[in-house]
Order: sequence, then C-alpha cells, then structure tokens
Amino acid sequence: MKKKEEEKNKYHTEYGALSNLCYIAKGMARHDKMTLFTVFLAAVCTPVAAYLWTFMSKFVIDVITRKENAMKLFSIICITFMVQAVFTMLQSYMWAQWWRYIGVRTRYILDKNLKFMTMPFEYLEDKDAMDCYQKAGNATGGNQNGVEGLMHFMENTAGDFFVVIVGLCIMGTLSPVVMLGLVVLAFITFLIKNRTNAICKKKIWDPLATWWRKDGYLSSTFSDFNFAKDIRMYGLKAYLIKRYKGVSEERLEASRKNELWWWICGQIGNLLWVGALLGLYAWLLYSVVEKNLSVGDFTLYLGSATTFFSFTTSLFDRLTELLQKSREVDDFRSFMDIGGKEKEEGSNVPVSEEYEFKFEDVWFKYPNAEQYAVKNLNITVKAGEKLAVVGLNGAGKSTFIKLLLRLYEPTKGRILLNGTDISTYKRSEYYKVFSPVFQDVWMFAFPLKENISMRPEAETDDKKVLACIADAGMKESVEKLHKGIDTEVLKVIADDGVDFSGGEKQKLALARALYKSGPVVVLDEPTAALDALAEAKLYEDFNRLIDNRTAVYISHRLSSTRFCDHVAMFVDGEMKEYGTHESLLEAGGAYSEMFNVQAAYYVEGEEGPEDAEL
Repeated sequence: MKKKEEEKNKYHTEYGALSNLCYIAKGMARHDKMTLFTVFLAAVCTPVAAYLWTFMSKFVIDVITRKENAMKLFSIICITFMVQAVFTMLQSYMWAQWWRYIGVRTRYILDKNLKFMTMPFEYLEDKDAMDCYQKAGNATGGNQNGVEGLMHFMENTAGDFFVVIVGLCIMGTLSPVVMLGLVVLAFITFLIKNRTNAICKKKIWDPLATWWRKDGYLSSTFSDFNFAKDIRMYGLKAYLIKRYKGVSEERLEASRKNELWWWICGQIGNLLWVGALLGLYAWLLYSVVEKNLSVGDFTLYLGSATTFFSFTTSLFDRLTELLQKSREVDDFRSFMDIGGKEKEEGSNVPVSEEYEFKFEDVWFKYPNAEQYAVKNLNITVKAGEKLAVVGLNGAGKSTFIKLLLRLYEPTKGRILLNGTDISTYKRSEYYKVFSPVFQDVWMFAFPLKENISMRPEAETDDKKVLACIADAGMKESVEKLHKGIDTEVLKVIADDGVDFSGGEKQKLALARALYKSGPVVVLDEPTAALDALAEAKLYEDFNRLIDNRTAVYISHRLSSTRFCDHVAMFVDGEMKEYGTHESLLEAGGAYSEMFNVQAAYYVEGEEGPEDAEL
C-alpha cells in the first residue's frame, strides 16, 4: 500500500513544518525584510492588547473596594489610555503592511512561472507533473493559501504565543491544576481540528486537483474568442453548460462533505469550551469562599483565564493551520523541485558555417508510455541539406523534431552535432541554432513586431521585421492595420488589439523564423491551415528564402518533397524509407503509394484524382 501511494505521488515530498517555516522566512527576508518586522510587532503588541484592560479592571476594582484616593484611580485610567494609544498606533501600522505579504507572494508566483518555463519539456506532457503544478498554483493562489498563509501564520502565532506565555504566568499564581486543565482541553480541541483538516485535505481537496484543470478549461472556453464561432454555429451552449454543471457537482459535493466534517468538529469544540467555563467558574467561586479571593483578583483571573484559554486554543489552532499551510507549501516546493531546470551546464555550440546532425541508433519512449515513439533511428542531416520527413499522423515525425530540437533526450542512442553529442552543449546555446515553425501557432499579447522578433521593442529591428513579413506574404495585410507593425495583437491587454486567421498566423510564424535567422530551419507541419496548392507554393517560396541553410520539412502532405534533397518516410515510429523523391517513387513502396494518392491535389485545374497527371 505504501509503495502504491509513493508511486501515485511521485512528485510529492513532505518537507516538514519547521523546514517550510524556514523556507518562507528566508523568502520574506530575501524579498521584503519589513514583513519580518511586522512579525516582531505582533509579538509585542498582541499580549499588551489582550491583557491591558483586564489588569486595568482589577486595579480599578481594588481602588474602589479599598476606597483609596480617587486621584490614583484617575492616574491608572490615564496611563492605561496612553499605553492603549501607543500600541493601537503600532498595531495599525502593522495591519497596514498587509500589501507587503502580497508582494512577497507575487515573487513566489514569478518563481513558479519561471520554473514552469525552464523545467524539462517532457514534464509538460506528464499529467502528474501538471497536477503538481496546479497544486503549486493553489498554494500561491490567495492571501490565506499556502505561501502567504504561512507568512500570516508567523505574524499571528508570534502574538498568540506571547499571550499564552503571559497567561501561564498569571494562571500559575492562581492554580497550576486549573492552568493545566485549560491547556489539556485546548490541546484536545487542537487534535480534533488537526485530524479533521488532514482528513479533508486527503479525501476531499487533494482529489480535486484534476477538477481545477477541468474547471479552468471550461471557464476559459466559454469566453475564448477562438471557440466563439464553433459554439454558436454548432449550438454548443447547452452542451457546454451541461458539462460545466456536471463538473460543478463534483465541487459542490466536496464542499458539502467538507462542511459536514467541520460542523461535527465545531460542535465537539463547543462542548469542550462549555466544560472549561464551568470548571473555571467553579474553581473561582471556591477560591472566593474558601481562600478569600478578592473581587479584583476574581475579575483578573476570570478575564485572564478566558483570554488564556481562547489564545491557547487559538495557538493550537495555529498549529493546525501550520500543518495545513505547510502541506500546501509542500505542494509548492515539490513542484519547484521537479526535475530541476533544463540543464545549462556544458559548452557553447561552436560557431560554424556548416551544421551536420547525425542520429545514431536513437530510440525514444514518452514518460509513462509502454511503446517507443521512435525506434532504431539512424539518419544524417547534412549541412545545407533540405530534408523532408513525411508519414501519416502518429508516424513519429513530430517526435523526431522534438529530439532534433532537444526538447526531449533520447531514451537510447545519441544525437551528434558536427560529431559531438548534443547533450554536452548548453540548451540555451543549442536552441539558438534553430529557427522553428510549429504546427500550432500561438500569438502573444504583444505588439506585432515583437511577435516577429520575439524580443523587447528596444531590441527589435523594425526594418528587418517589415522585410520578413513581406517575404512571408503578409505585407498587404499588415499595411492595412491601423498601426502597422506596432499594432497590438489580441484583446487580452489592449482593447484595440487584433487577431489573425489561421493561415495568417502561420505566415507570421514563418516571418518569425526568418527574423531569427538560425542556421537550421525546421518546419513542423506549419501549413495545416492552408489548402494543398497554397501549401506547396508557400513551401517553395520559403525554400527559396532560406537559401543555403539546412532545412527539415515535416508534413503528412507531400508538397515539400519534390524540391528537397532527401525524403525520410516514417511508419509507426520507424524510418522505413530514405532517398530522393525520384528514387522512392521508383521503389514503389509506402512513399510512392502515399504520393500517388495525394498527387492530384497539387495539380491546378478541375480534374479529379483519376484524371490528374503526376
């Protein structure tokens, strides 16, 4: 059972409450030291505020019952008000610093997002890793959640702790037995709450990690412009609402169970509190009758005992809160520890006029997969060569590209760049070799020119952007925009932002690759939104634009093969055929059959496949 639990939570580590407190305290010191000063203020101000008027009441009653000088009574009241005023201002300052905690939490969020963007790519396709990321997001998702919650815990607990210490001193003078009894009852209340919290997290909230992803996806789908036309044209409104209601039921059921557990816990706590009050009154009345306890002392002990029990219970509740927030910080730290960052150690890629890649007996299996996605791959991409990689969907073409780009490391075998294993190079330097264009093109909510340069405005060459846009066939479309290349893309940040069609996005992606000017160009089925003839023309134009650079064209359509030097035909993860376009046609194998089926769609005119000439 334990082994299964570890396998299920392979990305989860329990660091312990003390370790997490140190982790958060170091973060507070690193990002904003004033947050630690507010913790100190809480330790000083809270006990004064808790007991000041209890002591004042005792002294006032003593002065009145002893019929002492009224001036003494006036002095006590004045001093009390002065102390109250000073500590009220300190507390007010302390409470006004809440924004600092948000600032520190924001830095943790930035660390989390930076981690996501630099973690090994393979984890982005791992469900368990993404669940871990979701839980890390929950830990930084609010003022009382995990990371910031633990900061507030430090502040609140510092005050509660010193209130309890003062209370121990006061109640110890009355009766150690009474003091011990109050502590025991408060501790029992803590045990009940902590057990309830642990059960709720394990059985109710942790299983909802997947629910958060479902809810986030459906919620964003409702308002995502990309889905708006399909929702209307296919009448998906009722269907999506039904799906969301189904997902919501899971959340509502979890809330119902959670409230039931905590209602039972609260009723037990109320019974213990009533028992504590009854015992305290009984002891104080006994002390008045049998030990001549004064009315002032009766008031002092009654008020102090109530404050002591309340804050002792609160302090134990803080421990429950500590364990709860600590578990959430465990989630955050567990995500931050996944696989480390993409390894940056290694050497720089030597500058060269020629880049040759060689796959030597490369095998690759995706995480948690049973079958190999690429098998026994041996292929050389020579410098300046144009290679077409073709095959049906799922044949292993995109996996080949991921390995070439080093988004994944081979499970077996190695990949060489100019005779050197690419794993010996720094990733960031290796990435600079490539100008990739992927099938799924995403535009960022930046100005158009920054979407092309992928650099800040100050580092963007406007003339080069315009030239690349023209080469990609988007000159006329961009000239029609109200601000040209300065036009904001998408309406996420700018209200006047624009979006582009699928075909336009793919052309802009080509412009992006041209701007980067990497010595090796990779096109991973970037023309899926174009028709066959437009795709063929774009490939030919782009092939002309990249001149003598090395290029790898990936497609399940064969528009790119005729002008390439070699063609690699992939079937079920294996390279089944390799050669020139003409030699593979003559061989009459899988490539020839696929080409003959598709050829008719690349001939202009009205004739169908049965009439078209190759």
